[in-house]
Amino acid sequence: MSTTEIRIDKPATQASARSIDLKLEAVVIPVSDVDRAKNFYAGLGWRLDADFAFDNGFRVVQFTPPGSGGSLQFGTKITSAVPGSADGLYLIVYDIEAARDEILAHGADVSDVFHPGTPGAQFEPDGTSGRVAGRAPGHASYGSFATFRDPDGNRWLLQEVTTRLPGRVDAAETAFASAADLAGAMRRASAAHGAHEARIGQTDPNWPDWYAVYIVAEQAGSELPQ
Repeated sequence: MSTTEIRIDKPATQASARSIDLKLEAVVIPVSDVDRAKNFYAGLGWRLDADFAFDNGFRVVQFTPPGSGGSLQFGTKITSAVPGSADGLYLIVYDIEAARDEILAHGADVSDVFHPGTPGAQFEPDGTSGRVAGRAPGHASYGSFATFRDPDGNRWLLQEVTTRLPGRVDAAETAFASAADLAGAMRRASAAHGAHEARIGQTDPNWPDWYAVYIVAEQAGSELPQ
């Protein structure tokens, strides 16, 4: 999936002081049946990037979830971990209910949406008492979850993130995984800008600049314009 990106270049002095990028792009999960796992992830609608097999028995399969900058890999002779032992693999979504419904529609068994009643309950086994049914109060960002497993039992954790905590996103670079994500950000900026115009009592002719500042600040987790 293509990425819609808004980039703000840093001054040369800042760029030169920055450490080299280390981008986490692939995570290996252990599976017992490569073809079964391949069919499962293809069935979810994830993008198949590679399926390479070699004469010595080594095989690597890579899939990328929609809108993700990172991928998963599995295969043969790729890990010594016990099949199904990967746990708490995060998939960040903006709307937890919509994401759950989509994965269900692709045939996976997904838990009901829940929020932790006790800290860390999202990492406990499914069905434990520390989980409270429904979204987090006030739809708090980072607070709502759902889980599903692949055929080997590797567990994925859907987490709803609507506003990033400060410092979690490079304020010099704003990116959206899809046009739909960018449209959602523009709608939120529009609603906030309407409240801004009501406060100042007049039409703001510089609304494009205001939208841009709002969208960048929202994704970076910094203070929003008023």
